[in-house]
Amino acid sequence: MNSQGSSSPAPSADRRGVPMPLWLQGVVELGSVAVVSYLLILLTVLMVWLADGFDSLGLTGGFVLSGQVWLLAHLTPLQVALDPGAGLPATTGTVNLVPLGLTLVPFVLAWHAGRRLARACWEGQFWQPYLSGLAVYSAAGAVAALLFGTGEIAAGPAAAAVFPLVPVALGAFVGAYRASRSLPGLIGVNAAAWVERTSQYSRWAGSYVWAVLRAGFVAAVAGVGAGAALLAAALLWNWNDVVNVYQRLGTGVPGDTALTGLQLGYLPNLAVYALAWATGAGFEVGEGTHTSPLGTQAGPVPLLPALAALPPGELPSWSAVVVVLPVLAGVLAGWWFLREGENHLDDWMAIRLPARWITFPLSTLLTGLFIGAVAGVLAMLLSWLAQGSLGLGRLTVIGPHGPDVLLWFGAEVAVGAAVGYVVGPWLEREPPFAPLRGGAAGEDPGDGPGADLGRTGRREARRRRRAEAAARRAMRSAGPAGGAGSSAVPRPAQGRGVADAETPGSAGAFDVDAPAAPSEVPGSPER
Repeated sequence: MNSQGSSSPAPSADRRGVPMPLWLQGVVELGSVAVVSYLLILLTVLMVWLADGFDSLGLTGGFVLSGQVWLLAHLTPLQVALDPGAGLPATTGTVNLVPLGLTLVPFVLAWHAGRRLARACWEGQFWQPYLSGLAVYSAAGAVAALLFGTGEIAAGPAAAAVFPLVPVALGAFVGAYRASRSLPGLIGVNAAAWVERTSQYSRWAGSYVWAVLRAGFVAAVAGVGAGAALLAAALLWNWNDVVNVYQRLGTGVPGDTALTGLQLGYLPNLAVYALAWATGAGFEVGEGTHTSPLGTQAGPVPLLPALAALPPGELPSWSAVVVVLPVLAGVLAGWWFLREGENHLDDWMAIRLPARWITFPLSTLLTGLFIGAVAGVLAMLLSWLAQGSLGLGRLTVIGPHGPDVLLWFGAEVAVGAAVGYVVGPWLEREPPFAPLRGGAAGEDPGDGPGADLGRTGRREARRRRRAEAAARRAMRSAGPAGGAGSSAVPRPAQGRGVADAETPGSAGAFDVDAPAAPSEVPGSPER
C-alpha cells in the first residue's frame, strides 16, 4: 500500500475550480451587505434588551424593531399610527428623520463590496454584478417591509424596494471607482477618443468644470468639518446640562445606553444642523421654533441630552462671528483650486483681453460664484438628508431648510473662494496679477512661446519639466545614433507621459512645440 501510495501521482497544484459567475458574485456581495448591516443593528438592540432596556419588547419585538430601524437607516419612511392605548395621544404620521450615522454602515459595507467586485471584473463587465446585486438588495428591502411591519409602525413595500438602493448603489459605485481608478473601465465606454476629437477649448472647459466641482466638494467637506467642530465645542461647553438631562430621565444604565446609541446614530445630522446654524440659515426643532446666530425663537424641545447644547434664546452680539467658518471653508476651496492649476477661464479671458486688471478680477469673481454654487447645492442635499419628521405632535419639522442653506452657504463660500484664490498666490510665492509667460507686452499670449504654460497651469508645467529631463537622459544614452550631435535638446510632447519621452531615436516623440492643426490652436490666424 505504501509503494502504491508513493507511486500514485500527486494532485496538480495548478488545478483550479470553476470561477463564480459575475452576476452571482454581485448577489453574494451586496446580499451580505444587507445581512451584515441588519445583524449589527440587531446586536445593538439585543444588548439593550438583555440589559432590561426594553421591558415589554420581547425577543420577537427586538427582531421587529431592528428591522424597522434597518429600513429607516436606509432612508425608507415609516408610517406611524398610534392609538390611545399606547400611552400617547392617538396620532398618525410619517417618520422620515433618518439617522445618518446608521446610514453610513451600509454605505461603507457597499464601498468595500464594490471594490471587490471591480477587481473581479474585466473592463466593461462591472454592470453585471452591480445590477444583479442591486436587484437582490431591492427585493430584500421589500421583504423586510413585509416581515417587520406592525399595526403601529410599517413601511410601504414599494418604498422599501427603492430607497435602500440609494446608499448601497452609491457606496458600491464609489468603491468600485476607487479600486479601478477608471470610469471608462467601469461603464465600458472609453471617452478618451471622444475627448481627443474635441477642440482645445472643449478640453479646457471640461478640465475647468471638473476642477470647480471638486473645489465645491472641498468646501462642503470643510463646512461639515467646521459644523462637527462647532457641535463638539457646544457639547463640551454645556456638558453639565447634558449630564443633568441624563439624571432627570433616570433611565438607568440600560436606558442610558440605548439613549446614547440613539444620539450617536443622529450625530451626523447634528453636525449638519451645526453647519446650518453657522451659515446663518439656522434650523428647527419642532414647529414654531427656529435657532440661528441671528436670533432664536425658542420652544419646547424633546428631553434629549444632546439637545441641551442648543444655543440659548438670548445670544451675545458677537455670536454672529460664526459665519466666518463657512467663509474659511470657501477660502480653503479657493486655495485648493489655485493649486490645482486648472483656471482655464482666466486663461481664456487673458487670451481674448490681455488687460489683466480686468480679466483677473472678473475670472476670480466668476470662479468664486461657481464654486459657491456647487458647495451650496451639496450643502442643500445634506440638509435634505438630515432633516425630517418624527411624526408625533410638534416634532414634524426637524432640521434646516434646504434652500436657505443653499443661499447662505453658497454666498459665503463664493466670497471665501474668491478671497482664497486672490490670497493663495502670495502663499505660493507668486504674484496673482503676473501676465502669461512668454510674449512681450501687447502680444497675443496665444502666440508666445510660453503660452502653453499659462494655459495649462502649474501641473502641465511640472509634468513638462520632468519630461524634458527624461528626454535629456534618453538623448545622452542614445549617443550619436540618437542624435547627440544636435545642438538643441528636443522636448517631449506636452500632455504625454514620461514613457513617451524616454523612447530614443524618435524625433516625433520629442517634437513638443510642433503646432497642432489650425482648428486646434487658439488664437491662430487660420482660426
